[in-house]
Formats: sequence, structure tokens, C-alpha cells
Amino acid sequence: MDDRSEPRTGLPRRRRVLAAAIGAAALAGPLAAGLTGCSVPASRRTGPTADPAPGMPIASSRRAQLLQIAAHPDDDLYFMNPDTQRMLDAGVPLVSVYVTAGEHTGKNWIQGMPETAPDKAAYSSARHQGLRQAYATLLGLDVFTPWQKGTTPLSGGRSAEINTLTHGGRRVELIFLNLPMHTSRRYMALPALWDDRALELRTHLSADSPVDRSDTYDHDQLIEVLVGLLDRYRPTVVQTLDPDPDIQLSDEATRKRDSEQPGYSDHGDHTAVACFSWAALIRWVAGTARSGGTIPAFVATAFRGYYNRHWPKNLPPQVLKEKADNLVPYGGDPSWQCGNPSGCGDYGVGGDRPLTNKKGWVRATHHRWPGAGPAVVERPDGRLDAFGVLGLRAVRWRETEEGSGRWGEPEDLGGGPLAPALGSATLLDGRVLLFGVRFAALAGHGGPNRREVVLLEQRSPGGPFLAWRGLGSPERGDDRGRRIGVPVAVTAPDGRVHLFVRDADKGVSTRVREADGAWSAWRALGGGVEVQDGLNAVVDEAGRVHVLAAGRESVAHWIDGTLADPLPLAGDPVAAVPGPGGTSGSPRGTAGTGGAEGTAGTGGAGGSGGLAVYYRAPAAKELLSGGRNASFDGYGPVAAAADAHGTVLLGRDLRGRIQLRRGDRLWTRTQGTAAVQAAALCLVPGGPLAVGLGADAHPWVWRPADGSGPSHS
Repeated sequence: MDDRSEPRTGLPRRRRVLAAAIGAAALAGPLAAGLTGCSVPASRRTGPTADPAPGMPIASSRRAQLLQIAAHPDDDLYFMNPDTQRMLDAGVPLVSVYVTAGEHTGKNWIQGMPETAPDKAAYSSARHQGLRQAYATLLGLDVFTPWQKGTTPLSGGRSAEINTLTHGGRRVELIFLNLPMHTSRRYMALPALWDDRALELRTHLSADSPVDRSDTYDHDQLIEVLVGLLDRYRPTVVQTLDPDPDIQLSDEATRKRDSEQPGYSDHGDHTAVACFSWAALIRWVAGTARSGGTIPAFVATAFRGYYNRHWPKNLPPQVLKEKADNLVPYGGDPSWQCGNPSGCGDYGVGGDRPLTNKKGWVRATHHRWPGAGPAVVERPDGRLDAFGVLGLRAVRWRETEEGSGRWGEPEDLGGGPLAPALGSATLLDGRVLLFGVRFAALAGHGGPNRREVVLLEQRSPGGPFLAWRGLGSPERGDDRGRRIGVPVAVTAPDGRVHLFVRDADKGVSTRVREADGAWSAWRALGGGVEVQDGLNAVVDEAGRVHVLAAGRESVAHWIDGTLADPLPLAGDPVAAVPGPGGTSGSPRGTAGTGGAEGTAGTGGAGGSGGLAVYYRAPAAKELLSGGRNASFDGYGPVAAAADAHGTVLLGRDLRGRIQLRRGDRLWTRTQGTAAVQAAALCLVPGGPLAVGLGADAHPWVWRPADGSGPSHS
């Protein structure tokens, strides 16, 4: 993050997984139209091609390791927290890679003081010191705790500075590649390295660093360095920035004020580094497959960046304070005695600046592909199957015994490289459909850059699958096609499957699968409203298909493709379940990211067409339904269902722990591996359960209503 920079130009049997929180991220947002991002000139070569064939062996170490890749020092603190903090708190070791030096103009701005002389080496060093201060406090240590500083070898004979801190069995490593963020020739920076065919960039030297020589990088060499780090650390969770930011139209003065690249809601460095990161992930997986190795088992998450400015904020005060407090030691203060001669932080970000900055980036955390955790369905023999994305490929985990909550090793279903979240629907005969967004191409360097919706259809209930099939995109052209969201699907009582995605205009587009398997063309639902990703689709007791999505000031609501009256103000995820006798039509819970959730219980809500809708207003902790408090404080995605005991709600509490309310009883998950992403809500004969993925890239099952509420994995 750098706000001072000028960016460059019907389900089986009794067990069911009910639809829940719709992922319509916080309310508000950019318009948009397109230009760079990771867009490239005429194609000269291609990157790794899609590999949809299934059957590859998948590694499964069951250890946890988080690796995050950021463009600038502080991108992780602004955009990836509180997710990073929750994993650190659970003892997950962290490696954080910063691609640029963060040198900008070399001026470490001090509020109320005259500008200092430019010194890029010193400013870069001061920002690195700020990161050490921030992560020391995240580990519960004194802000000035000394770190071990050294160098680490990289591919091609390069090296980088590495800072290491351990405490109580927890470990943080910071790696600084130090490529240029901006230079006097502004095209000589990361966006140009992604786009251009024959460009090399030379690294900066930070003051007080053990690295004493510069290295050069071209496009492929940067990808190879990132692949080398991925292979060295073999992370189970990878966090990146957003490779496909929303199209955002602004006049030139507004664009510069917001520090955004022309045409898109993010900084150009963020987008370029995200593209390099996803290209490295794809190459890493492709390389292991070609060499006959095992597919690395990791869960990937991409975080929105300056998007946070354009939509209502989704972190309640308690969570926001935690996040902002972690930026204070990063900003530091010129009066501090930190022991770093070049400075004690990024002074322009210190004190109360994270909260007073009108751009408000710290006040929200949004995932680029908000999902609802694994898709979970019951097999004919009563065991559960869970489906997710692991190593950029679709996988299936199978419950070892009915009701055991224990899973076998992941079965590779192929389809890669896929974005992290799957949509799903169950046909009337019990067969499962899985929907994903495939990186059909991510070449950069003059090559194509393309996304497409893909389908995997089961041959028989609980059995094998047909080959992957492309469903195209509701958008024409690669640049607009890259803006599509997570597919969400629902099966109607007549056997038709309705598929929905957020499109480049921030509306909703749909395709319908007839009962005989034929697909309609894509069409936009229309209505002239702009919504966030994380849609929710449900079927009511009358068989009508409802789609809900959080907009800027209300929840957009379509009934059988027609825009209905908006629902009450909501900020972020919105969820709904039909009234008594209705069916969700989906084999899993779904939710968006962040703070204004919606969920539904039994009974109708005014104007909602027979659905009960739960939501959070922007920046609020209280979950509401019909204006009443549902006694489920927290943040992030919420899933909802209804059983004989009343409404069942699943989400996170204010400390990020998974919680479940059933009627008037509330349980909190306090055991097991740290949960990543959202969890799916399932209704089973013994009571509701949750299924999610852990930081060890393995599913967990939590049965809170059995008395002890253990967490199995």
C-alpha cells in the first residue's frame, strides 16, 4: 500500500448442507472500465496451460505454513489482516515476501515538519524497520525486540535480506526482494516488468542491510525466484493481492488522489505483483506435475486492495482497533530509539493516521474470491464428501466412516488452475455439479490473460465425474472477463440449475441448465444496480429462485430473474433461507467476506419473497433480521439454516473463532487447527455441524451440539 505514490498508467436424504450466507461483500463500490491491471500487449508467448485432467498425486504433510506475497511493506497489514493475525495467534509460522523496496520518492514524511531530502535507501530501511516493529508486537513482544538479520540465496545466484524472529515456538520471516517501486523513468517499475517483453529491473539497496550488491530481474526471473521460495517453504496457505481488480472509472484528479492506476480500483504495483504471484503458483504446480512429483497442497487467498475505499467498511470497532493498532508500530515515530539509523518506521502512517486517512483502507478486509468453504454433500452410503480447491485444483475428501468426521487423503479432480472458491449444486437425482473460475491463461510478458467459468459434472451420485467443460464467460474480451466473480448455483424443483456470477459491470449474469443438460446462453439480470461478489441463490417454498447481493446502500434482490424491491441496508455478506417447507437448493452454505452479513432463518421477511434475511450493517458487529438483533455478534461470512430447534447460524466471533448458534444456544470452536476461509453449515440427524479447511490444508469437522463440541480433522 502506498497512498503517496502516483500509480502507473433438492438434496439427498435427510442430511443436507443448506445455503447460507450470500457473499456480497461490503456495500459500496467502484464503477469501472478497463485498461492495464495485468493486461498485456500483443501475444509473443504463452505461460503454463490449463491442466484439467484429474488423477495427480497430492502432497499432504499436515503441517501448517503461511506464506504471503506483498508489493509494498505494509500491504499485508492494510489488506491481509486480520486473517494473518488470526493464523499467527494460532501458532502458524509466517513467511512474508515483499517484492518492492517501498522506496517511493525517498521522503519519509513527518506530519507538521518540513520535507526531508530524498533518500531512497534510508526510506526503504525505515519501512523495513516498521515491519519488524509491527510483527514483534503481533508476536506479543516489545516493539524494539531485535531480529536476526541475514541474507538468503535465491534462484539465479541472487540474494535477498531476510529478517527472522521467533518467540514461544512461533516464527516470522520477512524477505525483501527490493525491486523498484517507482523511478524517475516511471515505466521502469513492476507494472512494466509484467507487461514488457525485454525489460530488466535492478534492485535497490536498502540502508543498514546485509545485502551489499544489486541484482537484476526480468519477467521470468522474478517468477522463478517466487517459485523457488514457494518450493523451499512449501506453504499450506498462500496469501496474495488481487490480480484482477474491479474496473473503476474516475476523473484524473480523483484517480491521482486515490493513488489508483488508470481504469482500475487498485495500485498498479499491487496488481502486477499479484499477477506475478499467481503466475508463480501456476508454474510451481505445473512444474511439479511435469516432473512426476506430488501436487503441493495449499489453500490460496487473494485480497482486495484499494477496492476497500469504494465499498462500505466491514470491520466492527473491536476488530478494526486490533487491525489499526498493528499499523501504529509500523508507522513508528521519529522520536523512537529503535536502533535503526535510517528511521523507525514509515512516519506518514504512524499514530492515528490509519484511522483518520479518508481513504479508509484499514477499515475493511475483502477477499477477491469470497467463498463459503467446502461444498459438502452426502453420499448414498451416508458418508459425507467435501469438495474444495487445493493446489489450484479441485479435490474431493471422503469421510472415512459415517458420522466419524474424519477424512481420507484428497482425491485430485483436476480442472486447474482454479481460483480458490467453488460453486456447487445438487441435481434432483443426487449428482453434484461443481463450478469454478479457471485461469485459462496468465502469461503476461506479451501473452494472453484470460478467465473462464468451468463445470465438473458427476456421473452418478457419490461416484466419478465427467470431463471438465468450459462454460465461457458472460463478458466479451479478456480484460472484462477477468473481473467475473465466484459462480453460485441453485437447483429448482423443476430440475433446472440456475448459475449466477458477478460480472464486470458489477451486476449479475446468469446461465441456466435445463433438466436435459442443455445450457442457455449467458444473459445479464439487469436492474441497473451495482453489487459486490459473494452472491446467494435460494429457492423458496413456491419454487421461485431468489438471488441476493449486497450493494452500496441495500441488498439487491432478484426473484425469477426480475429485480424486486431492495431489502434493508446491509454492508457485506447477505444470507437467506426460505420459510418453512422451502429448500435452499444448494449443497452448501455460501457467504461473502467481511462485515455486513445476512443470513436467514425460518419465516418470511417483509419484501423478501418468503425468505428470512439476516445481515450486518456496515462496520457493525450485530447480526440483524428484520431490524432485530439476532444475538450473533461477529464479523465476516455467515451461514444460515433452519431445523426443528429454530434458526441455525454459523460464522466468526469478534476474535475470529468459528461460532454456531442453534435456537438460544451458542457454541464457540476452541480446538483444532486454525480455520481459513469460511465454513460450510450442514444439518445432520445428530444436529448441525460445520465443515471447513484448516491452515494445514486439510478439512475439519466441528459438531458443537454433541456436548463437548470437539473439532475433528
